[in-house]
Amino acid sequence: MGRSHLSVRRRIRRYKVLLLCLLGICIISLLHYYRALHNISLLQELLSPSTLKMFIDIFWNFLAADFGSKQELHKDSLWKGIVDLSVILPDPPDGKLHERTFVLHDDLTPFFIHTKSGAVCFREGTNVAAFTSHRRLQQHHNEINPKDKAINADKMVVRCPCRQGWHGPHCGIPTIVYHSNLPSKSKVIPRKVPRRVINAININHEFDLLHARFHELGDVVDVFLVCESNFTAYGDSKPLVFRQQILNGMFDYIKHKILYIFLDHFPDGGHADGWIADDYLRTYLTKNGMSRLEGLKKDDVFIIDDADEIPARDGILFLKLYDGWTEPVGIHMRKSLYGFYWRQFGTLNVLSACTAAMLFKVYNGDGILLRRRSYYSMSGFREYENSTGRILVPWAIGSPVHYAGWHCSWCFKPDGIYYKLISAQNGDFPRWGDYSEKRKMSYIIELIRTGGWFDGSISDYPPSDPREHMFAPKYLLDNYEKYRYLLENPYTKAKH
Repeated sequence: MGRSHLSVRRRIRRYKVLLLCLLGICIISLLHYYRALHNISLLQELLSPSTLKMFIDIFWNFLAADFGSKQELHKDSLWKGIVDLSVILPDPPDGKLHERTFVLHDDLTPFFIHTKSGAVCFREGTNVAAFTSHRRLQQHHNEINPKDKAINADKMVVRCPCRQGWHGPHCGIPTIVYHSNLPSKSKVIPRKVPRRVINAININHEFDLLHARFHELGDVVDVFLVCESNFTAYGDSKPLVFRQQILNGMFDYIKHKILYIFLDHFPDGGHADGWIADDYLRTYLTKNGMSRLEGLKKDDVFIIDDADEIPARDGILFLKLYDGWTEPVGIHMRKSLYGFYWRQFGTLNVLSACTAAMLFKVYNGDGILLRRRSYYSMSGFREYENSTGRILVPWAIGSPVHYAGWHCSWCFKPDGIYYKLISAQNGDFPRWGDYSEKRKMSYIIELIRTGGWFDGSISDYPPSDPREHMFAPKYLLDNYEKYRYLLENPYTKAKH
């Protein structure tokens, strides 16, 4: 037994010597190699950004090695099939996308009908067939209170016959404004020249919702300021997919109204405090985008949304066509989770709009300040309010029961939810992407199936059906099969 143990120990010793020799040869080879490369020290090279990135990528591949068992995704897998990561399309010959300017022009669309009887009627909201009968129009004229006729004899307004869902003497006030808390709704009047509408958004990977926005607002918004960064909110690098999609023709139907903004850096302090990064996205979006607009007027409308917040067209059109509303303006949005089929209670009401004058005089041209509710304490507010000659009272388009838009939170396929988890800023705690069990595909799919949340809770959502009013943006419903995953729960056959 003693000789046997001695033999084993000798073999182990020989293996150790052999391994040490191999290790020594490797070290000598590495030192010789790095000495030849500009005398760079091994430690310096190992700590270089390129080498660190290589190790990080190896680490990512290691973490995602079990994706074959449907547990996690590689960080770049979401982009495969969306864009070829190996090809970077060049800017067009007429200039770089992120350096172009945009010239605002007046919208010459004939939104109103001027009749021989003196009526000024909003074309979409008016029952045009009624104009074939002078009796019908005269009937509406006679319905005006006789006292009003006497008081306003010099400026008599002939009422227009309105379609369902439209209100006011000109049939231009949509239901979502008519039932809002706008104090001056009875005093608004049509403009002779429509305002120009500017819609500012940041984009990460919400491309289906972006198409829905463009189709919902494309004929109302005059320019979309769309900001894309090559960093996530967490600070990781990512491809410029939206830029690629613009250049490959995917947005040709709306390209003439897009001003592309490129954020090529991550803000100082954004890694330690994610709210710095979150705020900076909107600050850069506004300041860079507005500085590249030509022909801006002080009463043009500025609207800033998150990519998953889509305003309804009629409310934004009202802001474009009418004078007499006050500011800042919020929007009551229908709240959904994972898809429009999981409708949450209440609405999301975010201050989203104001005039260009208020943006610069009160909010210092910073869109993030608009979304906060402390405008009345800002140094320029009282001065701006006095310059308007009226009291500025905030209001919101819509109401808790009259949706004026859609907020679809975490509305992606499972891989998109996974990417949002790992891209989230380092500030909105708990940061669920930091928990490996929350990143598993099986876990994410179960959340979608049940409507549960990452904290383990499951809400009692009200019944929801695609046929209900304001269920989802019209473009998604018109392309039901393509966007079925947003309109029906893909992991259950139960009806909600």
